Amino acid sequence: METAVKVTVIYYSATGHVADIAREIADTAEKAGAEVRLRRVAELAPREVVESQPAWTTNAAATADIPLAAVEDIVWADAVLMGSPTRFGNVAAQLKQFLDTLGGAWQRGELADKIYSGFTSTGSPHGGNESTLLALMHSFHHFGGIVVAPGFTHPDKFADGNPYGTAHHDGGGTVPVGDITRNAARVQAERVVRLAEALTAATS
Repeated sequence: METAVKVTVIYYSATGHVADIAREIADTAEKAGAEVRLRRVAELAPREVVESQPAWTTNAAATADIPLAAVEDIVWADAVLMGSPTRFGNVAAQLKQFLDTLGGAWQRGELADKIYSGFTSTGSPHGGNESTLLALMHSFHHFGGIVVAPGFTHPDKFADGNPYGTAHHDGGGTVPVGDITRNAARVQAERVVRLAEALTAATS
């Protein structure tokens, strides 16, 4: 029996949009035959700030049962997908803080030769989604990872319009993750699993 490829999905989400994409990616990867770990990174914002915004509070409660990400979750995986909302065109501090804990694993070469891919959500269609995904890729390149972007490889990606990864725009918090984003997330997850299987088979 073939061993399933191992996929870790790590994300930060304040109001739930990135969390929804992360679940879609994790579910799709599992349906594609992968062994999947879904992980969130720790919240850094003060409790009173979180509690001052209903959507933030609701998402925190809804995702409290998802385990926190650890370095071992990346070391374990054959493929890693990371998601973050955009913060001024860049990765959110919460995910960046987690990335900054990976120095030891990087020095030991434990992050190299894995497949990596990214996803994001922004407040507007051109609110920094592409720059956030490209910023994530900077870290993936430093890891010695193999970056797998979805590209325009499927009709659903033309609808989504972002070749770098899955990107949702929430209209300032008013637009939930819908079919266009979910379909794009499925394309990305299936592509990552397929190429992770090919890479694992070629190097085993």
